[in-house]
Amino acid sequence: MSRFPTMELSEAQYESDGLRFMTVRSPALNGRGDMTIFVPKGCEEATDMPVSLLLHGVYGSHWAWALRGGAHRVAQQLIDEGTIQPMVLVMPSDGLHADGSGYLPLEWANYEQWIMEDVRAAVCEGIPQIGELSKWFIAGLSMGGYGALRLGAKYADQFFGISAHSSITHFNQLSKFIEDSLESYGTQEADEVDVVYWMEKNQNDLPPLRFDCGRDDVLIEENQALNDALTELDIPHRYQEFPGEHSWDYWTEHLEDTLRFFNSH
Repeated sequence: MSRFPTMELSEAQYESDGLRFMTVRSPALNGRGDMTIFVPKGCEEATDMPVSLLLHGVYGSHWAWALRGGAHRVAQQLIDEGTIQPMVLVMPSDGLHADGSGYLPLEWANYEQWIMEDVRAAVCEGIPQIGELSKWFIAGLSMGGYGALRLGAKYADQFFGISAHSSITHFNQLSKFIEDSLESYGTQEADEVDVVYWMEKNQNDLPPLRFDCGRDDVLIEENQALNDALTELDIPHRYQEFPGEHSWDYWTEHLEDTLRFFNSH
C-alpha cells in the first residue's frame, strides 16, 4: 500500500532524453514535492539499478541538474562509452523553502526526511528500475553539496558513496547566498548542522567520500578548511581542486568525476 496520498508521474509518450517527472504528496513536507528522474536508454526491463541522488543548490529546483547542468547527458555519454555501468539519477527538489532549505529538518517541514524517506520511497514505488536492492549514492553542488556531505555522513550506513562539488561546508555559509536571515530557519542545534560532527560521529561507517572545488570559487577556503579538518581527524577522503568558479560550467564538467567515483564503488 502506498505511503503517499497522491502520486503523479509523467506519461512515457511525452518524455524525452530518458527524463521522467514525479510529484508526490509528501508527509515530510506537509504538501507536494517534485523530482526529476533519469533512466538510461536500454534499461526498460532492468531492476534494482544503482541510484545517484543529486541535490541542487540555492535558487534551484528538481530540474536544475538536468536542464541547467545536462546531468542526464553526462551520464548517458559515460554509459555509452562503457566508462560507467548504467545508473539511475534521482534529482529531487530541496522542498522549496525560501531560496534554499539546506535539506534540514525545520519546524514547519522536514526537508531532511523528504530526501531520506519520501524521495526514496516514491521512486522505489514509481520507478520499476529502482528497488529495495538498489545501491544508493549521494552527491550535490553548493547547498546541495552541503546536503550530500551532511546527509551522507549522518545516514552513513544508507549510502555507498558521497561526492560534493563547490560545497557549502557549514550551515552558516548559507548567508553568502540567501537574503533571509539564518534565524528564519528556526533554532538549529550546533551539532545537527555540522558536517564534521556527523563525519566524526559516524567515522567507522562512512562510505567512500570525495569532494572538489574550483580554485576561483567563493567557497574555496571553506572547502580547504574541511579538507584540513578531515585530515586532522584521520577521516579517509579525497579532496581535489580544479580550475573554475562557482558555476554550472564547472559542475557539468566535474559531475563526470562523481559518476566515475560512484561507479568504482
